[in-house]
Amino acid sequence: MKRKTQRLCIILSCMMGFAIAIVLVLSAFSDNLVYFKVPSQLINQSQPIGSVIRLGGMVVANSLHHLNDNQTPITTFDVTDGQAAIHVSYKGILPDLFREGQSVVAIGSLNQQKIFIATEVLAKHDETYMPKEIADSLRKNGKWDPRFGSPPDPSRWNHMIKPQ
Repeated sequence: MKRKTQRLCIILSCMMGFAIAIVLVLSAFSDNLVYFKVPSQLINQSQPIGSVIRLGGMVVANSLHHLNDNQTPITTFDVTDGQAAIHVSYKGILPDLFREGQSVVAIGSLNQQKIFIATEVLAKHDETYMPKEIADSLRKNGKWDPRFGSPPDPSRWNHMIKPQ
């Protein structure tokens, strides 16, 4: 082989190795992606059963229920974005800041009965915090205009949900 052909072969094999490395890195990233959804998106868009999702919203007032399963606490509650609500079930101990009317992010998946099974619940913020996606959803649906003050009181959120 000529020197020029050898260089071309080396360059092509390096580029091929680099392309394979990029494909492997991107496939590893796509397996670990967790998408953030609000309840109205989760209900209106079809999601593969068992895919990991971050569900964000406000805990609906008077929807919190505690049960016990062999000394393990099971908590059920509804999460809303002001447009739709979804039932959430969580097995474990909730964060100290978790309460009705508070913003929450739950990591888990949707089961076949359209119940969100949470593996982790996050409530690491104060009472004035509202996730950007929830605020955007309220503005988009005409339930809140920031020019006229703070968002509606979360205790009224269960009355803001469209009847099904």
